[in-house]
Amino acid sequence: MAKTVLIADDSAMIRKKLCEILLADEGYEVCAEAANGEEAIALAKKHRPDLIILDLSMPVMNGLDAARVLKRVMPEVPIILFTLHTEACKQLPEIGQLVDLVVAKNDMVTLLSQVRALVPA
Repeated sequence: MAKTVLIADDSAMIRKKLCEILLADEGYEVCAEAANGEEAIALAKKHRPDLIILDLSMPVMNGLDAARVLKRVMPEVPIILFTLHTEACKQLPEIGQLVDLVVAKNDMVTLLSQVRALVPA
């Protein structure tokens, strides 16, 4: 059975590209897409994904705030923070408790290998 992934990014183009990358591997399927952190939380509670990919900078609620809530609600679900600000994020003292990986948006090519490392298909 394919592993399910929830994608949250305010850019429809980035969500589409992430879906394409994940769907290229038979072991993964996108169960839901969100445009902000609040939607991501609601959809995660509804779909119970195996993995969550969160953009850092989203309207309504950013990725870090959403990760705080999601780790309380479903601590067993790995979270990837997908951002242009990887170095700044890695310096945050609590980053290791909020997300499992920080992946640069300009490194989309390695994203699938990062997903596989966290949630093998």
